Order: sequence, then structure tokens, then C-alpha cells
Amino acid sequence: MNAPASVLVVGASAAGLATAEALRRKGFEGRLTLLGAEAHLPYDRPPLSKQVLSGDWVPERARLRSETTLSELDIDLVLGEAAVSLDAAKRQVKTDRERELAADAIVIATGVRPRALPGTAGLSGVHLLRTMEDALALQAELTASRRLVVVGDGVLGTEIAATATKRCGSVTLVGPQAAPMEQQIGADTAKALAALHAERGVDLRPGVGVDGLVETGGSVSGVRLATGEVLPADAVVVSIGSMPATEWLAGSGLRVEDGVVCDAHCRAAEGIWAVGDVARWHHRGLGRSLRLENRTNATEQAGAVAAGILGAAGAYEPVPYFWTDQFDVKIQVYGLPGPHADTEVVEGDPADGRFVLRCTENGRVSAIVGWNMPKQARLRRAEIAYA
Repeated sequence: MNAPASVLVVGASAAGLATAEALRRKGFEGRLTLLGAEAHLPYDRPPLSKQVLSGDWVPERARLRSETTLSELDIDLVLGEAAVSLDAAKRQVKTDRERELAADAIVIATGVRPRALPGTAGLSGVHLLRTMEDALALQAELTASRRLVVVGDGVLGTEIAATATKRCGSVTLVGPQAAPMEQQIGADTAKALAALHAERGVDLRPGVGVDGLVETGGSVSGVRLATGEVLPADAVVVSIGSMPATEWLAGSGLRVEDGVVCDAHCRAAEGIWAVGDVARWHHRGLGRSLRLENRTNATEQAGAVAAGILGAAGAYEPVPYFWTDQFDVKIQVYGLPGPHADTEVVEGDPADGRFVLRCTENGRVSAIVGWNMPKQARLRRAEIAYA
């Protein structure tokens, strides 16, 4: 396979930029265009719920690369312009400014968008967190609010709750799981995380759904739980998951099912690839399709996609990995902790605030979870085995 003369990357966040960088690093010298819906230079999203939200970082510090470094990549950077349609057969993208961009190869890296609670549009004091503007708006709200309720106990919701304790007098975390992030880190580690949040002043309301929000004069004033209880709130963050940003692909000819469906090489069609949060690809090691929403996958998958575009395709079979920093704890997860896995402490001691858990399913190690033991967790990653 010959290398294409031109590549268009749709999406200018971590996965899109990493793909462009990987192409240049691997020797691609053709025309390279990076199209992004936001007007900002590419920036990192994990700091939004932590360093930027807390005020420890100014927004510019979250930039992925400096203007000088971006210039050295020799890319056509088109920002503040969103893709609205794709003709996969012609490999042509139309933008919301009526621009038409065509290339020999196209990479879809449009990420995800947060889910909103129905009926909350336009209600003052209600926040989602995905963009830099979202983070700054929430930061200002926290400074002025006494009571924050975070709806959603996944990774983002728990990170926001932890960060908000530095700026807001009262923080409540509501979610359907028995403990925060249980699906992502397993029951045992989730119990430890729940204890940590409770110790640091977060009011936990586990295992409960939300019926809706209470409005007073156009502003949110409370969160109504499925139990009937109303939690008073000056501000509410909704963090109930996300959806792949694929609406613009309607009629493109691509298969879209909870993400852009790809083969084991992250290829969606001839000359079309997908990368990052939006990509659902066949993971041969696991024997099933997989879509990962995390920063590490964005970078690793970008390298695989760049190799495929340049004719050196290999199946993308990573050991899934993500981390989260909350309060003074770093949690690292290698693999996929299942709800029925057997767990054992293999390093450290939970009583000392430092430990590594090994998760085993059907006689095979499925995941390694580290709590403030990054080196030890990383070394045990090699124990993970696919069926």
C-alpha cells in the first residue's frame, strides 16, 4: 500500500493531534490538515476537572503543544469550524462554514459529548463539563456557591466532587452505583474511594437515581432523588456519561453503533479511520468490540492509526489503561476489572493507603488496580492475560 498524498484529521483534541504527530514522526511528508470545532489551540481535557477547575492552572497551561511546536508540524490547522457531513466514498468533509475538505485518507477523531438531564436546557446553575469554557464557567460558579450537587458517580463526576471541595462549602455526590466508580475500578477499590470522599467532606448518596431538578426563578435550587428527597443546591453538575460525537456522520455510509465501528486495525472503511473516544474497534485479544474513553488510549491508538495509514497496519490490541487523581490519591487501572472478578492484595496494605489489587476471572488475571503505588502497578501489568 502506498502512502496517501494527503490526510485530513477531523477533531483537534488529544487523539487528533496525536495522530497528526505520529504521521509526521513516521515520515509522512504529504499535506496534513487538522480540523477542530473549538477555536482554542489543541488542549488536554483531564486537567479540566482537576487543575483548571481548582484554579491551580491558567487555561493556557492545558495546551497540548505550543504555537511554535504546532508550526513545526507543518499542518493546516483549521479551528473553530465543525464538520457537519462526510462522504466516505469521495473522502470529503463539509464544515459548518460550507467549506469542503477532501483528502486521500480521513481520520475521525471527534470524541464524545456529555449527556444532559432532560428538561434542563437554559436552567441557570446547571453545568456539564467537556470544554475549556465549561470548566471556567463551573469554576466561577463554585466560587459563588455554597451547595454543589454532582449527579453521576463515574470518573468525571468523582473527580469534580473531589476538586470542588477546595472551592465550595458543601459537596454532594449522587449516583446509581453502590460506591463511586465501581464499574471502572471494581467493588473493593470503589469502597476505599467512597471512604476517602467521605473523610474529605463529600456527602455520598450511593445507589440512588435522580428524578429531576427543582427550579426557582429560572435557576436550579435542588435535585429531586428517586426516593422523593430533595437535595438543596446552588449549583448542579450533570455527569451521567457521554455519547460519541457521530451525528455528523449520518448518511456517510459508515457503520455507527455507539461509536464509529472499525476493524481490528481501527479502519472504518477504505481510506477512513477512527481514533480516540469515538472509535469502536475489534480488539482481537478480548475477542469483542471495544470503545475506550481515556487519555492513554487516545495517544496509543493514534500511533496505530498513523501506522495503518502509512501501510504498516497491525492489529491494535492494547492493555486498557486509565488513571484518576483525586485528593492526594492516584488510582491506576490496567485491564478491565469485571464485576465478578476475584481480587487479592498483592502489594502494600489498604490500611496504609498504598496497595495493588490483582483481579482474576476464570483463572486469568484480567486487571491490576493500583492505589498510590504507580511503579508497582505498572510492573504487574505484564500479568494480565487475554483468553
